[in-house]
Amino acid sequence: MTAAAFRKMALSLPEVVEASHMEHPDFRVGGRIFATLGYPDEKHAVLGLPSEEQRKLIAARPEVFAPAAGAWGRRGSTCVLLSKAQTGEVRRGLAHAWRKVAPKKLAPLLQEPSS
Repeated sequence: MTAAAFRKMALSLPEVVEASHMEHPDFRVGGRIFATLGYPDEKHAVLGLPSEEQRKLIAARPEVFAPAAGAWGRRGSTCVLLSKAQTGEVRRGLAHAWRKVAPKKLAPLLQEPSS
């Protein structure tokens, strides 16, 4: 997985726009951030996951996924080591993160991700 591939996948989700937050590219739906690139460094991305999905990903692939530091991590922010991440798991993670923040009226635009 590369940063370019992550960006392309994030932008392929319904009504997503790229913006910037704290000098990092981020991806938003309905004005709310669900993913970020380049944090904590250029090798990583962050997904804003529901807690259950965060636990599943970290348990399955701790070499790829880790909670972000502090309260952010406790609320579902999950760091992704891009070089070790697989396309399918990132696609599912992005879908879960999108669903977590997307306005309810947009939910039918994205199929439920398989875990």
